[in-house]
Amino acid sequence: MNGHGEAVDLRAALLRMRRSGLLPVSFGGLVPGGGLPVGYGARQFRITELAGTATESLRGLAITTGNGLGGKTLAMGRPYAVTDYRDSRVISHEYDAAVAGEGLRSVLAVPIVVQRRVRGVLYGALRQPFTLGDRPLNVALDAARELEQALVIRDEAQRLLSLAQAPLPADPRAWEEVREAHAELRALAGQVPDIHLRQELLSACTRLAAAGAPPRPPASPGPAAAPQLTPRELDVLSSLSSGATNATVAARLHLRPETVKSYLRSAMRKLGAHTRLEAVVAARRAGLLP
Repeated sequence: MNGHGEAVDLRAALLRMRRSGLLPVSFGGLVPGGGLPVGYGARQFRITELAGTATESLRGLAITTGNGLGGKTLAMGRPYAVTDYRDSRVISHEYDAAVAGEGLRSVLAVPIVVQRRVRGVLYGALRQPFTLGDRPLNVALDAARELEQALVIRDEAQRLLSLAQAPLPADPRAWEEVREAHAELRALAGQVPDIHLRQELLSACTRLAAAGAPPRPPASPGPAAAPQLTPRELDVLSSLSSGATNATVAARLHLRPETVKSYLRSAMRKLGAHTRLEAVVAARRAGLLP
């Protein structure tokens, strides 16, 4: 799912570049395995997504560190542009046939950098030999920054999902880490635009919460109806359960502190609690929090 999601994010960045009207042709690819620090060894990626192209000559092209315009960008972690790709003396020319097959002349390339690692390259191009100035470069850089943020969220989601899917700890002291992961998962789910990934995060939250619920006595009747908390009320309680302050919860959930207080009051009322600690304990007993 992660690879598919990254492809969707990459495609969205290329469409953003093309819709600007300044870069009618755009294409790019991501380094498999998460990339390497700038300047660290040889690496390769393939051009997998195209927007505005007339042929398939660029699709699947393997770009090696240092080779061509994209390979130079990959190696240095900096944007570069050439006015006429075919005649440029500042790049090597291993990919001239593919570029000529698409009829491209002016080309720029910008790196996708996440946590100091080059994760891929975005290209924008024209079919005329015009100098690509600040405006098209800024369009490409903005698209790259947006893609980088999407990749950061996906990376964090995968990290937290790995924690959530690991065997649950037997040591009660280790549950604090589980509860912190649960709070982070719920907070992150609200930022994920990919509906499938968001649902996967929320399903992991449900698993953690159910695992933390105390066992019911054997003689007890059917399960009592759990209080119906809203997703945001659960988000707030989950973050508060790890000891966070209202201000910290507000920053994590991108809410105002007053809004956090409002959600907390509503949750406390539904749970029959008089303090936030009582609300957290009641939510855990109901299987709503780990």
